[in-house]
Amino acid sequence: MGLNPFEVAKKQIDIVAKEMGLDPNLTKYLKRVERALIVSIPVVMDDGTLEIYEGYRVHHSTVRGPGKGGIRYSPEVNLDEVKALAIWMTWKCSLLNLPLGGAKGGVCVDPRKLSKRELERLTRRYTSEIINIIGPDIDIPAPDVNTNAQIMSWIMDVYSMQKGRSVPGVVTGKPVEIGGSVGREPATGMGLYYMLEAMCEKLNFNLKSQTIVIQGFGNVGGTIADLLFKEGCKVIAVSDISGGLLYSDGLEIDKLLEWTRQGNTLKDYNDERYKFITNSELLTTECDILIPAALENVITQNNASNLKCKIILEGANGPVTPEADKILYDKGIHVVPDILANGGGVCVSYFEYVQDIRAYFWELDRINKELKKIMLKAFEEVYELSKERKIQLRTAAYIIAVSRIAKAIELRGIFP
Repeated sequence: MGLNPFEVAKKQIDIVAKEMGLDPNLTKYLKRVERALIVSIPVVMDDGTLEIYEGYRVHHSTVRGPGKGGIRYSPEVNLDEVKALAIWMTWKCSLLNLPLGGAKGGVCVDPRKLSKRELERLTRRYTSEIINIIGPDIDIPAPDVNTNAQIMSWIMDVYSMQKGRSVPGVVTGKPVEIGGSVGREPATGMGLYYMLEAMCEKLNFNLKSQTIVIQGFGNVGGTIADLLFKEGCKVIAVSDISGGLLYSDGLEIDKLLEWTRQGNTLKDYNDERYKFITNSELLTTECDILIPAALENVITQNNASNLKCKIILEGANGPVTPEADKILYDKGIHVVPDILANGGGVCVSYFEYVQDIRAYFWELDRINKELKKIMLKAFEEVYELSKERKIQLRTAAYIIAVSRIAKAIELRGIFP
């Protein structure tokens, strides 16, 4: 039985509440979600049989604005995971000072076993089941694990048909042709790159001379790997669901991306120079920078002491447990926390939402300039607070994020 991510998220709240002397009543408030919807999703399969899947949509906090958060399709999805992800979205939006709250959704399904038509029917039915708690003023979904721009298009279509007009602002991460934003797809990876540059600058590291290991080779891991490779950095190991490839002289990321974008896995890539390793072996590979960009709870108290890196840049949500955090801190490993490091996605999602509402679209240069400005401002705030109070970057990030939410609750009051 793996770690429960909701319990991890609540433990993180307790840690920061103690550090900042938060009112116990507010701590209690923040450890609960505002609402959680569980839905049944009946789908008539291509062979005429009926399958029924379970789906979720959770709002953790909407005190600072509409909910914002992805939808993931995975056989591991459950309510507690979605609750935890919604909580982390709250902190992420707050830390970047975006006028949004935290939400998340998911369907317990293996999308690889569905045809495109089955996937479309599943998505459309799921959308119709959660339609009353999503919308531009309520909650704005986006892509996440195993979902993409096409799935967002179907969600937008169902919502728009019910409203009798086109409502592009109901989701972000859409194709540009129907109200999506340029720069949205690589935004999380781009944000990671800005954070890594900033962290290396603070530590007086030359980024191009660092060895880098990346767990996860999807949109986020693939994007940051590509950016680093193009900058001349040495990415020595990457992995996907099938396992990883290691080459101490640096992998040819462009060729690996071309291979995986054709639907192939890294395990089947043929290059005699590359050594095949497991995902657990990849995490403990000696390197300067480790980027976990896959799933939560992969660095725990069981493997944290075996990590041999200087910086961990969290591309995934919740990849390091609180117990592991302490071990890493004691080892002198700098962890750039998820709510800061991977905030690029929600930041450009916010830009897309603003563009949809105003029906006025920006150039890519403006997107990247605004993204960098917002992320570096948040990074400086977090880094300065961590130095001032001699605390982990994660604790500093949480203090800033939780303080803003707590202040909003205090100002608005508890109804009635």
